[in-house]
Amino acid sequence: MFQVRLHGRGGQGVVTAAEMLSIAAFIEDKHAQAFPSFGSERTGAAVVSYCRIDDKEIRLREPILEPDAVIIQDPTLLHSVDVFQGLKNDGYILINTGRGLAELGIAEFAARFSKGHVRQIGASELASKHVGRPLPNAALLGAFAAITGLLHIASVERAIRTKFAGQVGDGNVAAARAAFAAAKGVEPATTGAPSC
Repeated sequence: MFQVRLHGRGGQGVVTAAEMLSIAAFIEDKHAQAFPSFGSERTGAAVVSYCRIDDKEIRLREPILEPDAVIIQDPTLLHSVDVFQGLKNDGYILINTGRGLAELGIAEFAARFSKGHVRQIGASELASKHVGRPLPNAALLGAFAAITGLLHIASVERAIRTKFAGQVGDGNVAAARAAFAAAKGVEPATTGAPSC
């Protein structure tokens, strides 16, 4: 079982990100569950959401205490919430920022993880460019697919389109593709069929 914990603030689409991640897993014939945990239900408050993905039925229903990956949608949480609590030694860290790890104050901690397991992606900037709003959730899912290899980008794109239609869906898919390409270190495809 692969367990993901998503951290962000109310209004950033943290709950929607977990839902889209589970939909992408369903598209690939995997079992998945997504659920939120709210500290305070207001815009800007810290929010945690969870997603489990497995090849067999998932019977667990409690919060994820030992994640395989953490996705941090708001880097201001790095020093106010223990976002890395319980993260497995071979886990993945994905942070919505264009800043370096030293600047974030976590370089020494991040050095403990395998090469390629810790990535920063300016997802809010990508969302602003492609969607017109700095909501990082869809872009981060593209980067998640790239660094973990758990899901194909085509499945992530289909999951995004189940939540967002029309131009908003197109923009979010473009942001996810750009984040996927950035995480892989390649130029994003602008036309043609989505890559896997």
